[in-house]
Amino acid sequence: MTMRRIGTALVMAAALLTGAATAQDAASGPRLALELNALQPSEAGCRVTFLATNGLGKPLDKAAFEIALFNGEGAIERLVALDFKALAAGKTKVLQFDLPAIGCDGIGRVLVNDVVSCTGDGVEPGACLAALATENKSPVTFGL
Repeated sequence: MTMRRIGTALVMAAALLTGAATAQDAASGPRLALELNALQPSEAGCRVTFLATNGLGKPLDKAAFEIALFNGEGAIERLVALDFKALAAGKTKVLQFDLPAIGCDGIGRVLVNDVVSCTGDGVEPGACLAALATENKSPVTFGL
């Protein structure tokens, strides 16, 4: 192998490694994860359980989200604002919300429609929406 080919191979290898590191950094960057964990019938209607993990690196004084609930046919049943209150940095918090007058079996999809509130010391406007990631452990579709 000539010196030129070796040099070209080294440049290509460095570029590949740099690209892989950049992709890994993006995947492990600031993240606000919402997991729809469960839907359970309650006396009021349907109890929805979320896990919220604040990976933004800064505590949130208040986080609230507008959630759209769709029925099994894909039509919007209701828009609700859910207040997740304060979320400590690096901590996962379990939150339960009772949704009155709606049965869990009538919910086919849950969508995070918008961030209603995202405040904290040093938290930039739009930080929660930019870092928002969804996970799902429930039998219904959940996402952004």
